[in-house]
Amino acid sequence: MAAIALTAELREETGKGAARRARRAGKLPAVIYSSDTETRSLYLPAHETFLIVKDNANALVSLTIGDEKQLALVKAIQRHPVRRDILHVDLLAVSRTEKVDVDVAIEVTGESAPGTIHAQEMFELAVSCPAIEIPESIALSVEGLEEGSVLRVGDLTLPEDVTTDVDPEEVVVSVMIPEEEPEPETEETEGEEEGEPEAEDEDA
Repeated sequence: MAAIALTAELREETGKGAARRARRAGKLPAVIYSSDTETRSLYLPAHETFLIVKDNANALVSLTIGDEKQLALVKAIQRHPVRRDILHVDLLAVSRTEKVDVDVAIEVTGESAPGTIHAQEMFELAVSCPAIEIPESIALSVEGLEEGSVLRVGDLTLPEDVTTDVDPEEVVVSVMIPEEEPEPETEETEGEEEGEPEAEDEDA
């Protein structure tokens, strides 16, 4: 995964009021932390940051902070509960060779045998890999699989240098025949149940 360039600036002010003023000015409050340096508060360009993270759960960015260059991984995004716009971002400082723990989406491809459907039971896989080699997704094909087929974590083909500690027997996808929905019962009218009454003889 290639790192996307992003320019940041150190944030001196903190608090809700400062954050609101920054957002109105097109700046997004953020923090960057690592295991060996203190956490720093930043401003990121709001629009550029949105474009980077909107379709990328594990975005890798190359930050320019003044004269400093720092590789960072987006670890958490805080959104407005109603508007869903981004309010704050947490970044983890990493190196190019450092291994990171992330959740990667599992993408099921193909079509199972005619008359069957597949049920996906695991949608993400926890993996460890170098920061610059995080896969966007892990593909798993169900092409032509028959009823009763089960694909497990052990059936996933992971890219080189990507590992997982998840139990290989964990089920990812199972193939089955869909249950037929019972036809709705129609209520018979009282006349239909008991038969139509005979017409009276007008000459009697």
